[in-house]
Amino acid sequence: MKRSRQAVIAEIIEKHDVETQEELAGYLKEAGFSVTQATVSRDIRDMKLSKVLGEHGRQKYAILKQKEEHIGDKYTRVLQDGFVSMDMAQNILVIKTISGMAMAVAAALDALKLQEVVGCIAGDDTIMVAVRTVADTKALMEKLHGMIGK
Repeated sequence: MKRSRQAVIAEIIEKHDVETQEELAGYLKEAGFSVTQATVSRDIRDMKLSKVLGEHGRQKYAILKQKEEHIGDKYTRVLQDGFVSMDMAQNILVIKTISGMAMAVAAALDALKLQEVVGCIAGDDTIMVAVRTVADTKALMEKLHGMIGK
């Protein structure tokens, strides 16, 4: 129900300049969804909708996913460019980088907001990544190998 409603929301804001939550709720009701203002508000937050300036100088809701994906690509490139190797010690992941790249790679890891990562400490060419569990460390290593292609 939630996914289909959010798919309809995406269609609505593509077709119409929706300025308010009440207006969006009206379009959803026309599409057959019984929603409250709280539901619409949660959907807006979940979908990360933003208000942007429309053609006539008025604010409207828009999806800015492409921009976020583009930013994620930049962080992935930083990982690819700086990565040398990684190894685990229980729930600590140690990542070796090209000299001088540890801070940038650690910042990229933090910015990606990977659920397994608690935080990073970086030196010149080494990063210590605190991970929630041993199982999460293994999963994170697989995820990073996939991202960097090594």
